Amino acid sequence: MATRLRNMVFERQLAPGQWIDELALAREWQISRTPLREALKVLASEGLVVPVPRQGCKVAEMSEDDAEQLLPVMALLEGRCAFEAVRKASDADIRRLQKLHEQLEKHAAAKNIDGYYRANHEFHSAVQAMAGNRWLDRATGDLRRFVRLLRGRQLHWPGRIEASINEHRVLLDAIVQRDAARAERVMHDHLLAQLAALKALRLHETTQGAPHAG
Repeated sequence: MATRLRNMVFERQLAPGQWIDELALAREWQISRTPLREALKVLASEGLVVPVPRQGCKVAEMSEDDAEQLLPVMALLEGRCAFEAVRKASDADIRRLQKLHEQLEKHAAAKNIDGYYRANHEFHSAVQAMAGNRWLDRATGDLRRFVRLLRGRQLHWPGRIEASINEHRVLLDAIVQRDAARAERVMHDHLLAQLAALKALRLHETTQGAPHAG
């Protein structure tokens, strides 16, 4: 139940700031409200929903300040993931990353933002898993949930997909070459580039409205 709700948040079937209609969900899923409330408690403990006394729960929102504080921390963590992944990766691990990168290339060429976002999440999660460090995995995984609340919004900034896939090409090359220090640096800068694009997008939306990606 918690997994189902969590996926709805990540996929924006439940939008940031939206109140969760427990009665409607219980009817739709043909369950009582008790297991639903237990699932909401799990998501509240993860910070994905915000309980409000006597009103229910609403989906957490990521403010501009949240993103500016979170993404540099993720840059450090994911950079370290890349460093340790290079040191531990088997040839099979690297072939898997290359396959995942092929999906990124396909979605980038088609300018498929949703497809690119999902493939990107899978790629980054694979690097995290390859690092094989349970403490790093715990810290990175906990914070990655909040990054997912942004739902790849920065990809709507004109030119961001093209820049992102190029950053991934450089990262993959560093991994294939077994250059751990370079992979760490490239991954770190990749996350900061996401933040820069997100800030540019938000500034544009504030001053001029939504940009045209084409």
